[in-house]
Amino acid sequence: MSTVVALVATTVSVFVCALAGYGFAKFRFAGRRLLFGVMFSSLSVPFAVILVPLFVILVKTDLGSPWFALIVPWVAPAFGIFMMQQYIVQSVPDSVLEAARIDGASEFGLFRTIVLTLLRPSLGALAVWQFLQSYNSFLWPLVLVSDSSQYTLPLGLQTLFVSEQRQYDLVLAGAVIAVVPAVALFVVLRKQLLEGLSTGAVKG
Repeated sequence: MSTVVALVATTVSVFVCALAGYGFAKFRFAGRRLLFGVMFSSLSVPFAVILVPLFVILVKTDLGSPWFALIVPWVAPAFGIFMMQQYIVQSVPDSVLEAARIDGASEFGLFRTIVLTLLRPSLGALAVWQFLQSYNSFLWPLVLVSDSSQYTLPLGLQTLFVSEQRQYDLVLAGAVIAVVPAVALFVVLRKQLLEGLSTGAVKG
């Protein structure tokens, strides 16, 4: 379950963050600075502070299904939006976008064909970071999931640790198996990750 949830959350999050970052970087609209400031300031708010209100909202709106609720906190992280906004400002020239608009491209067409292409290195870096955030989450699944058949890997390892009277050999074997999806994602996206990190270092 952890791998499926993390993959879905990562895919949705990368797309939403890139789209929001594009909006903040290339469009001027009323309240833009205020909205960006509110979004950016949320980085200073620990997840534990919003955990209970988020849980209450999901329960009252009948959206407490683990498959949905486990993904919600990771859909639009402020760090991801900020990262995409900064990268778009530095890497997507306005002249290229204007030329495409003159040729008749729609705004979403610009985003899909030009912006996402230029963002590939940073998208890979964000995908790795986001996958690890969702995959390793412990506190939110602990509050949300009550059915042992729906436990995520961190919860499963904790249950194994407690139920087996702290048999470290079993827990460590489970931890080795649990790390396989994260390593596999890094191997798949290593080129984009390294390009994104090196590009950010050079431009910074």
